[in-house]
Amino acid sequence: MSCPVTCAAWVRCGVAKETPEKVQLSQEELNDLIEEAQDRLGNMERFEVVFVMHSVKLKDGNSKTICYNQRDAADGSGEGQMASGVNVDAPGKAKSSHENEDPPDDELDEYDLENYDEEECTGDLKLGDSLATLAVYGSNDNDPYITLKTTDQYEEEDFLIKPTDNLVLCGRVDKDYCSLEVHVYNHEENSFYVHHDIILPAYPLSLEWLNFDPNPDESVGNYVAVGNMTPVIDVWDLDVVESLEPVFSLGGKKEKKKKKKGKKSLSSEETVKGHTDAVLDLSWNKQSRNVLASASADSTVILWDMSVGKPAASLMLHTDKVQTLQFHPFETQTLISGSYDKSAVLYDCRNPQDNHRVWRFSGQVERVTWNHFSPCNFLVSTEDGFVYCLDARSDKPLFTLKAHDEEVSGLQLSSQIKGCLVTSSADKHVKIWDILGDRPSLVHSRDMKMGVLFCSACCPDLPFVFAFGGEREGLRVWDISKISAVNEVFGNRERLVLANANSVASSSSNDLETAMES
Repeated sequence: MSCPVTCAAWVRCGVAKETPEKVQLSQEELNDLIEEAQDRLGNMERFEVVFVMHSVKLKDGNSKTICYNQRDAADGSGEGQMASGVNVDAPGKAKSSHENEDPPDDELDEYDLENYDEEECTGDLKLGDSLATLAVYGSNDNDPYITLKTTDQYEEEDFLIKPTDNLVLCGRVDKDYCSLEVHVYNHEENSFYVHHDIILPAYPLSLEWLNFDPNPDESVGNYVAVGNMTPVIDVWDLDVVESLEPVFSLGGKKEKKKKKKGKKSLSSEETVKGHTDAVLDLSWNKQSRNVLASASADSTVILWDMSVGKPAASLMLHTDKVQTLQFHPFETQTLISGSYDKSAVLYDCRNPQDNHRVWRFSGQVERVTWNHFSPCNFLVSTEDGFVYCLDARSDKPLFTLKAHDEEVSGLQLSSQIKGCLVTSSADKHVKIWDILGDRPSLVHSRDMKMGVLFCSACCPDLPFVFAFGGEREGLRVWDISKISAVNEVFGNRERLVLANANSVASSSSNDLETAMES
């Protein structure tokens, strides 16, 4: 059974708490959660089906337990409907004649059911004789052949998060069950396992890690914002295990508007603050830590001020669903977004309506990402398999690459290796490219055997380690440095020094501002 992984994200080493907290609810808190859930489900009472178990006495003296819909039975409709949707006899309803008939005896003769319980004697060996030489110990501690006396120690070790552990987050869907899985990945120890999971209220579409804590008493946190099929963005604490609700949420479900009597105009008691449709992508501003940008199927981009939990600005320059967006890695005010309207828009968030720039493409935009090695450049992938590299100061692309046969759903630059681009696609393949000098060349291609690929993410601490999610096989982590062709091309290439990243920003700031004003 396939359980698609729809989105993925990494957490740096040393960010998570060594010992995560566990939620312990009092009886009063548990009752409050139950009452809140009942209130939310109150509107669905008319759809509620009440099933009752009945014991019915049959004519032959035996009894039979059946399940039927009490509400339907009360009005005489839907008699005999089981919870599983299979029809059975309702109370007092007689069986058909062919159901009461026993199968002919000659059909059962071949099974010799009369002698079914009799054991065949194959020799003089008895069960006791075969076990006579076995030693039995009262405890595993006394048994020399059992080397693993208890698993408690190993479970405790797995629960602790080491400073060298990365967290890998993914949104997983299993039929109607949606969850956020928190994996632990340790490259040195070659370990990878699920640490804990969080039940999500809706189908997950995007994940964005952030460390902003709205609590004024806290400096930094370890959170993930989740965009889903609803207009609400939930922010969860990754240092808390078995949490039942997010730390805070942004936006709200659309209020139903009421029509005033005698008037055609519509009015509502409250104005909806936030999106009105699914949240497709998220981007956190690392310089202005309280700002989160969200892209939605309602064709808008919203800049959220998480310190107050309200929108700070709404950008409406697209005419169709906004599929992807990303803040500039060094410039606080610069944001890029891509849409189903086959365009990408570059904003100066200080005055986005008047200070922006637009590029048009051959297909719907799937992903956008900034090139942190060349701060004026960004990459765009489309539904028709193309990847474009653009300079924010120019209208024409630096290069156009036919990367895949279908939409390019993953577009990731290595966190530290200049020119190393990894793409993933609905054509089931992952491809590794060398784009140094704006002359892209294919280094390696692999069918991941995961079906359609939905997402990819590069580890911020390990430049050759990538995570992928698809329609089956769960979350997969791949160290591409084990490929000889990758080592030949990128093995000796210089790595980005993260400590000097901010110094790059000052040299590109004026160029970007000039580009958007032109």
